[in-house]
Formats: sequence, C-alpha cells, structure tokens
Amino acid sequence: MLMLILAFGLSACGTSSNSTHNPSGTFLTDPANHTTSPTVASTTTATPDITQPLDTNVSSPADTPPSTPTQSTTETTTPSSKPSTPTQSTTETTTPSSTIKPKTAVTVPDITAKTLLTLDSPIALTAAPNDDLVWVAERGGRILRVNLAKGEVAQIVLDISEETTVRSEQGLLDIALTTNWLYVSFTDLAGNSRIDAFKREGSGVGSHRETILTLQQPFSNHNGGGLAFGDDGYLYIGFGDGGSAGDPHNHGQNPQTLLGTIVRINPTPGTANPYTIPTSNPYAQNSRAGAPEVFLIGLRNPWRFSFDQTTGDLWIADVGQNRYEEINMLPAESQTNNSGIDNWAGSNLGWKLREGKHPYCADCQQETNLLEPIWVYPHGDACSVTGGFVYRGSAIEGLYGWYLFGDYCTSKIWGLDISTESTTFKDFNVEIPGGQLASFGQDKHGELYTLSLQGKIAQIRPK
Repeated sequence: MLMLILAFGLSACGTSSNSTHNPSGTFLTDPANHTTSPTVASTTTATPDITQPLDTNVSSPADTPPSTPTQSTTETTTPSSKPSTPTQSTTETTTPSSTIKPKTAVTVPDITAKTLLTLDSPIALTAAPNDDLVWVAERGGRILRVNLAKGEVAQIVLDISEETTVRSEQGLLDIALTTNWLYVSFTDLAGNSRIDAFKREGSGVGSHRETILTLQQPFSNHNGGGLAFGDDGYLYIGFGDGGSAGDPHNHGQNPQTLLGTIVRINPTPGTANPYTIPTSNPYAQNSRAGAPEVFLIGLRNPWRFSFDQTTGDLWIADVGQNRYEEINMLPAESQTNNSGIDNWAGSNLGWKLREGKHPYCADCQQETNLLEPIWVYPHGDACSVTGGFVYRGSAIEGLYGWYLFGDYCTSKIWGLDISTESTTFKDFNVEIPGGQLASFGQDKHGELYTLSLQGKIAQIRPK
C-alpha cells in the first residue's frame, strides 16, 4: 500500500545527517557539509519554465479530536484571532488565516463520485497546458492522455515501467506539466527519488530527457514525491522523512537534508544547470544553515499538496505516525514569519517534535514558532490522510471554495470550508469507487476526480 504509515513508532531521537549537492542535480545524504551550491536565481535569471499555473482558517479541532465521523457530519469551529496555545510550554505555534473570507456561508451540497474509467493503479491526474485532455500517471510507470468525457485512453505518452518498482511505497508518484516540459517524480530501481524532465512534442513527449534532481532514500517508505507549480512559477517537491518509523535520523528537523521537506526550485532543463534556487528560499544565501532547495521543514510524509487555483494558497496533507493525521494551509497573501522571510518560506510544520498537535518526541530539543496545522483527526477507522484540492469548478453549486480531501483507509470524501470567520468540516458520506483513495485530481476547469489504487477514476458530481 503506497503511502500508508507504519504501525509502530520510535520515540528516541536519532542523529541528523547533512547533505551534499553537486551540479548534476543529484542530492545525496552524506555526513559532509555542502561543498557546492546550485545557482541562486536572481531577477535577471531565465524565467521559470511555466506560462500559467497548473490547473490544479481553519482552526484545528479540540486538542483531543473527536472520533472519525462515520456518517454525513458538519462541524463548525471558530478560530482565534491569536496564535493558539502551544501544546508544550517550550513550543509556540502560528496559525495562518485564509486569503478569502466572504461574509456569509453557502448551503453545503450533497455529492457523489461517478466512475469514468478503470486504469492500472492510477496515482496522479492533472491538466496540461495547451491540451484539452488530462494526463494520468499509473504507479507502475505509464503516463497517459485520457479523454474523461469518453472514458478512454487517447494516448500512451510515456512508459518508464522498466525504471521503477512498486514495492512498498515506491513507484511513479506524481507528474506536473508546463507548456514545454513534463516533469516526472518516481523512485528508481535502487529505491531513490528522482525528478526527470521530458521535452513535450506534439501531443506527447520526444526523446529529449534530463534528470533535474535525485535524492537518496534510506528506506523504502515515506518517499513523498508530490509535484506542483506555484503561482510564482517555481516547482515545489514534497519529500518524506526517509522512512522506517519515528524518523530515526531526525530528518524532519534537519534543514540540511531534503528529506522531510517541501523543496522549491526553478527548473531550467535545456541549460547548463538543471535548476536554480529562488532568492526568496530561506537558505538561498546561507547553505551552511540549510539546503538552498528547502522551502519548508518538519514534514513526515506529505501525501499530496496543492495550490488553490484562485487564491494560490498552499494546502498540505501530512501523514501521521500512528495516532493523528493533519492538514496544513499556507495563505498566498503577503505573510512574514518570525525569521522575516515572506510567504512562509522556512516554516517548520513540527514533525517529529509533534504528531498533529500532540507532542511526539519527548527527548528532542524543542523548537519555537511551529506552524499550526489547521485540521487534525485521529486514527480509528482512518489511518492515512490523502490530500486534495480546493474546488473551483462550476458543476457543483455551493461547493466552490471547499477543500476536499480524504483518508486511504476510509476512502471517504471529506471537506473543509474556510470562507467565513468560522471553520466547517464535513463528511460527505461518499466512499470513492474502488476504495484505497490514493489521490485526487483536478482538470483545467477546476472539477475534481478521485483515484483508487484498485484502478477506478471517478468524477465528483452533484448528487
């Protein structure tokens, strides 16, 4: 099962490891410090390879969350105007506010999920610039152009099945597209993470291929692997903490490694360097303090993050250890963290100091100013969060602006609404066709789809 958490955690803190970057785009865990840093982007560097963004607050529940809902349920909470009380005396948290807050809420509609077609373990679905069809990645290594209206595969774009494996949580994990390039995130036969760029030609890709970045993985789980372009034109990549259980090497709190982070880079395939570093990255000017690629730290296994098509807000679902799952939201509006970095760069989401809002590592040296998750839910029937998208389509009146997500084990569609001064959670009581909720997808019109590892792709529709 792809992104499921392991059943047992480790409470002791391990020693952290540093990392070395070389100009080929390879980033390997290594006890040495950085010896070579990639090029730091400036206002005069080549613009990012993207012409348009991909079609792609809430307060948490009480500190002891309620049991996972088993029927259609709507809960409303009112967030505080101040940061919430830390869960430990040595830890401060910061709660983001939403970008758009209309004065009145709308009636929440009932929805359903209608099967459109069945593929082989679909893992990602996204819109492609200059293409009316969606592109779908299968975990085994194929990338397809799919006509959802007809429920059929129009073209096999790429097949890297001989270069990856579906053991444990490995495989082809995500794709992202720009006008000129297809970016593919997968684990290679050695189990290491790899991001490759393929030159788009016609309706597919040509023979030109470049490796943008590789990352050595110490274990076979917690690979993350999510890809998304932000409104800033940069490529964001999510990596898990390296796996095993309990983050034994404390990667989540070590900014010198890309493990346990969300990375932000400016990919530049077709040039001398595979990517450059945005100047606004927190360690862009000081690689001794952290890897220049790092944007956020403190993640365990981000399983799907996305940008709101309308606001640019960044939503992150982070898989927990064995008790709690969490949702984080970083608003795109101008924000400054306590380090003076705009747009939340350098924020610490807390793993493994805490799991959700709850202390996890009692022996770890605590950090201040952790970013507060906006929603936390406990295990029970649920086990592993699957992040989704903010709905920006037109087919479901009243759902506009809701963030839809779910859980791999329950395979139910859930939602969070942040459009008013209070926060609403809803269990839509809809189990996706096939179960095993691996991912959500979004087309260029903002309509949403569910992907089951059992093969079914379904559209979320009004009931």
